[in-house]
Amino acid sequence: MRKTERYHVKNANPLWQIYKTVPFWKVTRNFIFIQVARYTPFLAVKNWMYRTFLRMKVGQETSFALMVMPDIMFPEKISVGANSVIGYNTTILAHEYLIKEYRIGEVMIGDEVMIGANSTVLPGVTIGDGAIVSAGTLVHKDVPAGAFVGGNPMKLIYTKEEMEKRMDEDSL
Repeated sequence: MRKTERYHVKNANPLWQIYKTVPFWKVTRNFIFIQVARYTPFLAVKNWMYRTFLRMKVGQETSFALMVMPDIMFPEKISVGANSVIGYNTTILAHEYLIKEYRIGEVMIGDEVMIGANSTVLPGVTIGDGAIVSAGTLVHKDVPAGAFVGGNPMKLIYTKEEMEKRMDEDSL
């Protein structure tokens, strides 16, 4: 189960009440910095922008590929460990708006995690150290450390132990 806080709303859906949730100027500022970072080819500059202007926690030597889209409203709820790779056009959400409620949750991505291109990470998810997320995956629940997952809906492909065994066999 994802770890999110739920906020029920009355009348119109939560998107009609968006600036009661998050200040307009925060969203505007975040949008500008995210758009610049999406196209920036310099990884160190991109990480600096995420840390400085969006208050994201980004580990050393983490790589955000071209077009990665962190959450525009709550980027400060995203944490990515050291030496991780976030693939092309991946979206990392810390919020979701539904018809009668909205939810906010922290996203914790561990050290040495690889997330393939065009994946979506939903709010309230933890991806453990050394995990691999296949391209095009909808990460809708926690991923154990060292596991290999993929698909929509996401499924466990290999556990950490199975991955280690495969790596040992490949090295022979």
